[in-house]
Amino acid sequence: AVRLVESGGGSVQPGGSLRLSCVGSRFSARVYSMAWFRQAPGKEREGVAYINSFGGTIYADSVKGRATISQNNGKNTLNLQMNSLKPEDTAMYYCAAEPGIYSSTWSLAGEKYRYWGQGTQVTVSS
Repeated sequence: AVRLVESGGGSVQPGGSLRLSCVGSRFSARVYSMAWFRQAPGKEREGVAYINSFGGTIYADSVKGRATISQNNGKNTLNLQMNSLKPEDTAMYYCAAEPGIYSSTWSLAGEKYRYWGQGTQVTVSS
């Protein structure tokens, strides 16, 4: 079965940075979409950033200019660099993957992804 494992979360002060990683195994699609989502307690899941196998990226307005999604195909790794972190970035962060390419309409729609990791917690607090 496909397995996605996130890491890199932690506690950071406002204005700080974190780099989240997601290592995938047994995900062999050549054409694919991958994304980061987050969910804070009592809030709905939110799509944060998207990347596809062609390198196309899409960002949620809430993180645009502060987040960079990237991939290292040789290591089957998806990364999310988050800078200028704010308390409202506090959430559990999940990576997700799905064969195929999504348009901007669906790229950050969680229901379009079958494969999910277990999540890594990010806490931004002074």
